[in-house]
Amino acid sequence: MITFTPIRTTDKDYSFVENLLHTSFPENERREDEGQRYNTDYNPKFTCYLITDGETRVGLFTLWKLDGFHYAEHLATSPEVRNRGYGKLIMKQVTEMISDILILEVEEPTDEMSTRRIGFYRRCGLKLCDKPYTQPPYRKGGEGLPLKLMFYGTESIDQPFEKICDGIYKEVYGVDM
Repeated sequence: MITFTPIRTTDKDYSFVENLLHTSFPENERREDEGQRYNTDYNPKFTCYLITDGETRVGLFTLWKLDGFHYAEHLATSPEVRNRGYGKLIMKQVTEMISDILILEVEEPTDEMSTRRIGFYRRCGLKLCDKPYTQPPYRKGGEGLPLKLMFYGTESIDQPFEKICDGIYKEVYGVDM
């Protein structure tokens, strides 16, 4: 059985989480370490989880509790346990622990990998929003990324779409729209 444990930077396993963030996400898809560490230790809207299966460190999951929804920022499994069904188990547990709408960003389906990723999340019960969405840059001087939002826990996010985007932009990226 997998376990989600909230983690702080002072925990012995935080280096595993930070290294997995570095190896799983390019620089333009994650904030600088100092900002990530600050959120992990001090931001009450943000939780960084270490995911384990017994003694095995499986991965990481970061989650924001925003106004009326949860935003899943990062999910990664360790290369040592990939392709063993953990992603599906993680998403099943995430959708069970979230009582409101769950939102996450995905790359537009422009290549095999992004199409497969969207398919994975669809098989986990999420739906793809057709509205255009741009991820603001994580770093000063960076470029925005055209992405798509996926969601769980509602039939549509068309009506609250602007509110959802505003919440993500302001709280996660520090950008007022």
